[in-house]
Amino acid sequence: MRRGVTLAGARVVGLLRRSMLLAGASLLTACDLFGGFKGMAVDPPRDMPTFAFTKADGSRFTTVPEPGRPMVLFFGYTHCPDVCPTTLADWKRVRAKLGDEASAVRFVFVTVDPDRDTPAVAERYARMYDAAFEGVSGDAITTSRIIEAFGVAAAREPGTNATGYLVSHSSQVFLVDSHGKLVALYPFGTGWDALAADLERLF
Repeated sequence: MRRGVTLAGARVVGLLRRSMLLAGASLLTACDLFGGFKGMAVDPPRDMPTFAFTKADGSRFTTVPEPGRPMVLFFGYTHCPDVCPTTLADWKRVRAKLGDEASAVRFVFVTVDPDRDTPAVAERYARMYDAAFEGVSGDAITTSRIIEAFGVAAAREPGTNATGYLVSHSSQVFLVDSHGKLVALYPFGTGWDALAADLERLF
């Protein structure tokens, strides 16, 4: 098993607990919800602060809620060997499953490695998987604040001369509804169809 997946698998439970401690919420399984979210529901849903990023073309991208448009977020980096490409490939499957409704979903990849991932690099990486995906990179302060708000952990680790340093990071996907509330989490390895089904509930 590759190192990135090993790290993600070993730390996911602790990182999820940290996320929920920061959120002031608890996690319920789909079974607990008797037909509710197929992901790990956040109970109660948590109002999330909003953030703004400058894109490669100088325009702004914000996480301000948009009516009728839920948002899916993932925190990773473009040099990631396995977890990040797997997650974005799963998002592409989600969009295919949603069909015409997919245009209502905001898929956002937020880099935790802004030193290497400039706005142009983050955007290009996300759009390699789907032209509708947003890839954003913030300055040090914005990055620190958004990962703290979502309870994300990220830490540099030694790599090789070929790869450069690695970043061990939280591997869950976050689902925020169109009112700006965090409603569910999806640990790495959760089937992409669970996210697709939960998004369909929000339309």
